[in-house]
Amino acid sequence: AAAMGDWGAVASGAASGVASAVAVASAVAAAASVAAVPRGGGDPMNLRRILRHGISSPGRAARCFPPEALAEIERAIVAAEKRHAGEMCFAIESALPLAEVRNGVTSRERALHVFSLLRVWDTAANNGVLIYVLLADGAIELIADRAVAERIAQSEWDELCRRIETEFAAGRYRQGALMAVQAVGAQLARHFPAQQGESDELP
Repeated sequence: AAAMGDWGAVASGAASGVASAVAVASAVAAAASVAAVPRGGGDPMNLRRILRHGISSPGRAARCFPPEALAEIERAIVAAEKRHAGEMCFAIESALPLAEVRNGVTSRERALHVFSLLRVWDTAANNGVLIYVLLADGAIELIADRAVAERIAQSEWDELCRRIETEFAAGRYRQGALMAVQAVGAQLARHFPAQQGESDELP
């Protein structure tokens, strides 16, 4: 399982701590395994949204989630994964490329793209969950693979997203992120309890 900041820093729940990450490439077709429901960052063609993304610096993720916060998120993922058989990834982006904003890409659509890129779908039990943060929109998206979506209603994820977005709006990014990890971990532990001898399936 992994936590990722602005495609520039990665903290892995399994091992790697903080390291460099590769730039975003094109999506792969496996996103079709995800339960895609309409959430997103408001009116995608709004000029104010274009401005927000245009002026958001690449370092914003590092300011909102400094190394000590990423380390705490990493520890929370490790602790949560001891209690469930699912997989969790946490990804943060400061903003979208302006071409994507102009083309109307929402935070939900971007999260689906990232779910695919990080191969969160690539688990034997189809029980991976991506926690995706898009800072320019103040948005968080929870993307669950199909086994999770069959057990947990999207309305529950949406309610959690609203609570976390309230924390972000107040500048409590670390607290909001930890709330997300703990809540997702609790749901996965309820529906996919840990099994003896399991190993981490995601890097």
